[in-house]
Amino acid sequence: MDMDMIDLINKQRLLDTFLELAGINSPSFDERAIGAFLVQRLERAGCTVVVQEYDRSFNLIGVKQGKNPDAAPLLLSAHMDTIEPTEGIKITVDDEMVRSAGQTVLGSDDKSAIAQILEALDVIREQDLAHGDIEVVFTSAEEKGLFGAKNLDYRGIRSRQAIVMDSSGSVGKIIVGAPTHITYEMRITGRPAHAGIEPERGLSAIRVAGAIISAVPDGRIDPETTANIGIISGGTATNVVPKEVVLHGEIRSHHDGVLIRTRDLIFDTARKIAESWQSNLEIQEHEEYRKFSLSPEGPFMELLKAAFRRCGMEPALTLTGGGSDANVFNQHGILAVNISTGMQKVHSTDEFILKRDLYDGCHVLLQCITAMGDLKQQAVQVTSDL
Repeated sequence: MDMDMIDLINKQRLLDTFLELAGINSPSFDERAIGAFLVQRLERAGCTVVVQEYDRSFNLIGVKQGKNPDAAPLLLSAHMDTIEPTEGIKITVDDEMVRSAGQTVLGSDDKSAIAQILEALDVIREQDLAHGDIEVVFTSAEEKGLFGAKNLDYRGIRSRQAIVMDSSGSVGKIIVGAPTHITYEMRITGRPAHAGIEPERGLSAIRVAGAIISAVPDGRIDPETTANIGIISGGTATNVVPKEVVLHGEIRSHHDGVLIRTRDLIFDTARKIAESWQSNLEIQEHEEYRKFSLSPEGPFMELLKAAFRRCGMEPALTLTGGGSDANVFNQHGILAVNISTGMQKVHSTDEFILKRDLYDGCHVLLQCITAMGDLKQQAVQVTSDL
C-alpha cells in the first residue's frame, strides 16, 4: 500500500460521522446513546458486537474477521465518554477545522478516534482490503479513571498488540511511555470553637492544611515526575474555627523510585506538621494506573513507524505525563501504543481539530491495519511493574 490509500477515505463521510458523534451527549457513566449508535455502525462494517456490562457502565467489543488466519490480531481502541460540559453542544465548522463554539467542549477527545476507526472499517469493507482479525474496543468512563479499561473482560481479547487512539496534538505522535499515577486524600482534624467568642479554644484545620500545602513538594519535581494538590474542602461557617479539611492530591512519575520517594516525603512532611500542631491526620492513597515503557524497536513498533512514513509523516516517539487506556492494556500484557488523532486543546472550551488531521489519522490507521496482515503474533515485553 502507498500514500494513495488516503484517496480511499470518504472524507465527507468521515467528517459527518465525527459531527454526528460530537452531537451525542456522552458524559462518563452515561454512554448509552452513543453506545447504541456505535453498535449499529460496527455491525454495518461487518463486526460481531458484544456489549460487556459492568456495575457502572459498559464496554463495546467488536470483532471483524480477517482473511489471513496466521496474521496477528490487532486491537483498536478509543473511549466513548467525554468530559463536561457537553450538554447542548454547539460546533463551528469552517474550511480548515471543526471547533467548539465556546460554551462546551468539542468532544474530539475521543470521538475523533471513534470516527477514524469507523471510517477505516468502512473502507476495508468497501474495498475488500486484506487484513488480519480486528478487535475494536470502545471503553466507557475513561475520563473518570479508566473505568472501562479496568473492567474490560480480557479473557475474550486475543490481540497482543493494540493501537489506542487517545493522544492530542497533530497526527504523527507515538506515545512510548506513560507514568504511574497515584492519588491521595489527607483528612486533617482540628478542634472547633466559636470564632468570635472563644477562638483560643479552637484549632484551625485550615491553618494546618495551609502549613502542609506550603511545605510539601509541588509542581514539576523533575522532567518525568509531577505532584499536585488539586482539591481543598473544609470549614462550615465564617464564625466557626474549622474542625476538618480534606486535601486531594496526586503524584505521577515514570520512575518508581522517584515516585515512592516523593510520596514518602509528602506524607512524612504532612505527618510532622500535623503532629507539631497537635492535630490528627489520616492519609489514604490509591493507585490509578501503572506506568508503561515501550521499546522504540521491535516488529510492532517498526510497523507503526513505517505506516506513518508511508503517509508522508516522520513519527515522533515521545513520553507523556498523562494516562490512558493504554496503561491498563499494557498492564494486562497487551503491547498498547497510544497515538495522536489530531485533537487540540482538549478538556477546554477552545477544543478543535483540523480536518487535515482527522483525515490523516484515518490514513495512518488504514496503513497499520493492512500492514498487520503480514505480522505474526509476537511475544510482548512491556515494563509496567511498580
